[in-house]
Amino acid sequence: MAGGRRAAGLALGWGCCLLLCCAATSKLEVSTPAVVEVEIGDTARIECNFYIPGNGSYSYIDWFYVDRKETATPHTNSPVRLCHVTDSEVLKDDTEYKERLSVGEDKALSISKVTVQDDRTFVCQVGAGSSGVGESHTELHVYKVPETPVIEPNTGGISVHNSANSQIAKCESKNSFPPANITWHKNGEQLDLQENQMRYSRTRESSGLHSVSSILFDTVTREDRDSHYHCTVHYWLRGQRHTLESQKVQITVFYPAEHLKLQVVPSSALVKEGDNVKLVCESDGNPPPVFSFYKRGLDDKWQELSSLAETDSGVLTLHGVNKSSSGLYRCESLDLDDMTQLEKEVELVVNYIEGVHVEMEPSSPLREGGSVTLSCDAHSPVALDYQWTDEKGRKMGDGNQLFLSNLTFETPNNLSCKVVAPSVPGLEQSKQVSLAVEGKPRIVAISSPLYVRQDEVVNLTCKAIAFPRPSVHWSVNGTAHEYVDNQHIASNLTVRVNRDLLKAGAMCRFSNKMGDSEKHIQLLDQKTAAESQGVIIVAIIVAILVVAVLGAVIYFLHKKGKIPCGRAGKQDITRPEARKDKIVVEVKSDKLPEEAGLLQGANGEKRPAADQSEKYIDLRN
Repeated sequence: MAGGRRAAGLALGWGCCLLLCCAATSKLEVSTPAVVEVEIGDTARIECNFYIPGNGSYSYIDWFYVDRKETATPHTNSPVRLCHVTDSEVLKDDTEYKERLSVGEDKALSISKVTVQDDRTFVCQVGAGSSGVGESHTELHVYKVPETPVIEPNTGGISVHNSANSQIAKCESKNSFPPANITWHKNGEQLDLQENQMRYSRTRESSGLHSVSSILFDTVTREDRDSHYHCTVHYWLRGQRHTLESQKVQITVFYPAEHLKLQVVPSSALVKEGDNVKLVCESDGNPPPVFSFYKRGLDDKWQELSSLAETDSGVLTLHGVNKSSSGLYRCESLDLDDMTQLEKEVELVVNYIEGVHVEMEPSSPLREGGSVTLSCDAHSPVALDYQWTDEKGRKMGDGNQLFLSNLTFETPNNLSCKVVAPSVPGLEQSKQVSLAVEGKPRIVAISSPLYVRQDEVVNLTCKAIAFPRPSVHWSVNGTAHEYVDNQHIASNLTVRVNRDLLKAGAMCRFSNKMGDSEKHIQLLDQKTAAESQGVIIVAIIVAILVVAVLGAVIYFLHKKGKIPCGRAGKQDITRPEARKDKIVVEVKSDKLPEEAGLLQGANGEKRPAADQSEKYIDLRN
């Protein structure tokens, strides 16, 4: 429709020009647009302008169509009238356009629902009586924008050894009118192709629209593994060129390997005994070649290890490597396309710690109160650190030597020397050493004093620490049980209490080659102890009651006025200084000053009234 309106505007302009230019002539002039473009499915509008000399009127207007030479047949190359227009009516001929055409008041021809068959030449013929007959031709161009092109790359892969052109990709675009053109691009640049590098085809669909396709042929190089290809469809619309681009695709290129890389995973510098190690062989060929692995032996001969490797992926896995796994390894690649071979070698170093041992100086038995020097040593291809810990994991020191002085039974019996390789995480070894400090027994606990009753069965306990293990002796008869925990030994003696045992008690003795120690266990009669405790309790209660009664008496006398109290004068009738933890009662006198003069001091002399105003009674005695 937009194309029709544009064409109508052009026709109107030409018509005005025709009227001005032909005003001086007496010939009938008819004008229509040279070209009208319309998209399939829209409405095409073709205007017809004319000039009749002497302001005459037209007799009729006839519209015809004529097939173009490239599409005409012997039966359709002559004009076919569509309609006959007079001043009073429009007569439509019985043609395929009868239902789709209409003529406006300006005598313009409109055709709705345009199809590809409407791509024809239309003629406007005007009859004006004595002025004759004139006509004008318009090319109606029907178009359909093509669909976005679809590209399909070669999925089989292309070898660089192919000297002949190989199919790279295929491009297709459907439903266009008129047929579109296709060009090829590589890495964004249009290819200047020879005739044997592209195969173009066009198909006319039942709808009258066209589908076009193109196949690109070319040779490839190693660099084309990263190349991107795409195709572009070109079509014309209203005098301008338009394009639609496909997606960019890559192709698989086969090429031989030029370089080979062999590496240890993880890094060879970090491999330690017990690790699982992978030797990864990589090539820059495609497809990957066949890999083979070898290890050089002590006799400089190469031992094949392919049975342990994944020959397709180029990975050799070594499980639980040890010192003997170190050595020179080789990877060989074989390209089955051109039978070329490459090889690469790598040194595998397995880090280890061996020969960990601890020496003790002096090596003779250790004595309580003495000292000892422990030396730890090991062998490794990397630098080592040494740490000392006790059996509970507590750190005792750093370095390959540990000095311990003033040894006791409490000195840890088991020490560990841990050897660590800082440069290889996780590489460490440990060695334990036992310290046996000898000394005479030391009794650390006894059940004394022990309160018992006559004829009661009791357990007497003695605990000691010693090395070597001591023997235990009791001074009384009974049933003994011994319990040993490292250097600690405990002895329980079960006995029946009698008068002699209560009187003498019991003696336990621990003896070894370093000496002996003994302790006395005192037994007390529980009944006598209970009576003694009762006497003490009664005495305490009596003392409390005496103090309470005395306090009550003083309070009663004070209330009756027998013991006057006041602030006028004080007299201390006790010792000069009273301790804070004693009970002191202050008594104040309410006598007159002259009555106070009758009071005498401790030596019989009279005291001044000021000295007799207050008195203190010390209740401590």
